Amino acid sequence: MAALIQRHPVPSVTDAEFPSELHPLLRRVFIARGARCSDDVDLSMPSLLPPSQLMGIDAAADLIVAAIESNARILIVGDFDADGATSCALAIRAFEAMGHSDVRFIVPNRFEYGYGLTPEIVELAKPQNPSLIITVDNGISSVDGVAAARAAGIDVLVTDHHLPGEQLPDANVIVNPNQHGCKFPSKALAGVGVIFYVMSAVRTALRNKQWFNDQRPEPNMADFLDLVALGTVADVVPLDKNNRILVEQGLRRIRVGKCCAGIRALIEVSGRSAAKLVASDMGFALGPRLNAAGRLDDISIGIACLLTDDAMLAQDIATELDSMNRDRRQIEQGMQLQAETALNRLEQEDGAPLPIGMCLFNEEWHQGVVGILASRIKDRHQRPVICFALANDSEDCSELKGSARSIKGFHIRDALDAVAARHPGLIDKFGGHAMAAGLSLNKSKFAEFSAAFNKEASRLLTEDDLQSRILSDGELSAEEISLDNALLINYATPWGQLFPEPIFDNEFLLVQQRIVGSKHLKLVLGIDDGSGHIIDAIAFNVDTEIWPDETTKKVKVAYRLDVNRYRGRESVQLMIEHIEKVNGL
Repeated sequence: MAALIQRHPVPSVTDAEFPSELHPLLRRVFIARGARCSDDVDLSMPSLLPPSQLMGIDAAADLIVAAIESNARILIVGDFDADGATSCALAIRAFEAMGHSDVRFIVPNRFEYGYGLTPEIVELAKPQNPSLIITVDNGISSVDGVAAARAAGIDVLVTDHHLPGEQLPDANVIVNPNQHGCKFPSKALAGVGVIFYVMSAVRTALRNKQWFNDQRPEPNMADFLDLVALGTVADVVPLDKNNRILVEQGLRRIRVGKCCAGIRALIEVSGRSAAKLVASDMGFALGPRLNAAGRLDDISIGIACLLTDDAMLAQDIATELDSMNRDRRQIEQGMQLQAETALNRLEQEDGAPLPIGMCLFNEEWHQGVVGILASRIKDRHQRPVICFALANDSEDCSELKGSARSIKGFHIRDALDAVAARHPGLIDKFGGHAMAAGLSLNKSKFAEFSAAFNKEASRLLTEDDLQSRILSDGELSAEEISLDNALLINYATPWGQLFPEPIFDNEFLLVQQRIVGSKHLKLVLGIDDGSGHIIDAIAFNVDTEIWPDETTKKVKVAYRLDVNRYRGRESVQLMIEHIEKVNGL
């Protein structure tokens, strides 16, 4: 799909107060993202929001402290993605650092038990005789599971960040910045951020009880920020100021070697440098390898990687995760081909435009990969997408599991809520965020649901909403397209959702072009100012029916400044987000 390049609306700001030494390029970028002073981009730990503002956190700390003091068994119930894995590992590491070792974890296998603290998971938990169950990155929708645990005499603390439904679980305590009545300013905390805050409050409560001594020293909560950074970035939550502090502080520790053996091993198998790690490396390299375990097998493998202090064992597990991720990519590529073939057939046979809200299902699709597939199709066709797979491999399976991804302006969880309200009994279960959600329904209701979802999407979205847009920070001069500026932007702040990495746009002379790999376009671009200045560039996953095009001599490009590292040398490289011909040239 063609993209429309638009410039960030940069207001005329006369009262912005940044230090004089701030680079003009960063000042321009920060202002475009709403920053007006140094405090807006101050990512030091003292600027972090205090735990006391989280609703229920004092009661949560009291519940946990009571369990620690009585040496009670604590069971962590996690989730099967990177946020859940880092949340689980952080909780266990923090408990051990505070002198409590009777902590176990259980993570539902997505292919057997589905998501969250279900009654079935409680049955699995009972033989371990826990006194307290703590959910991490789940639980806010586990009404039946919490009830089953409480009925069995087990206390339950829910720590979560997902949007609550109409009915909350009857847990002893709930800590969730998105629950009604919570005044915590940052609603964007990932699950790992929530449990970090909870364990910070526990540390304070234990300190007040003189729990720590020479034999049991007080832990430094900053030691867990590597896990917080990884889980936060991998979960693609909005990087508001508070989340940027958590990620930046975690990255700083990783760059100086202060991270767990598992993260160090994931960095190595990803071919990255710990000393030069940036947030995008976590999102595109470390996170997918950790997620691969939950998508294809069991996230417990990933958690084991994050829990071990044995460097050799961590390396072995990370290598296994890397292999799983390669398998995941292969499965995903096959599914993408099947999906696009089905969409092309739909357009050709019906002659009608694609649905506004797209629902796709194939009995051969892998349940653990449909979320990535939905994201890829959403990006390509600029519309909300839900991809479904069979819930299990049995011949008579009648349940579908769907993973939804949305576009700006369409709250996917609210849309599912509206469909459920208008069509009672159509959806069995659903939950999620504005941009991503999950659901289950009966296979026989797929066609009815598809029509209802498309109707809801058509009601709320316009043709203008379906236009793919790239927000640009404007042009760069030849002097500004430099290695120094690429490095400056790379390490200025963690970039991500809500605080996006700068994209610029220029017209260039097309000097050289060739395909590398199977569908990546390697370019040499020239500045059209008579200087002869040229820059390397690359565009991933281009349409090979269009590129390379030897007749094209000039292009308009939307790009990110990046650092190309090869054989110990660094050079500036443009990472192309969009490329188009200029006036047919």
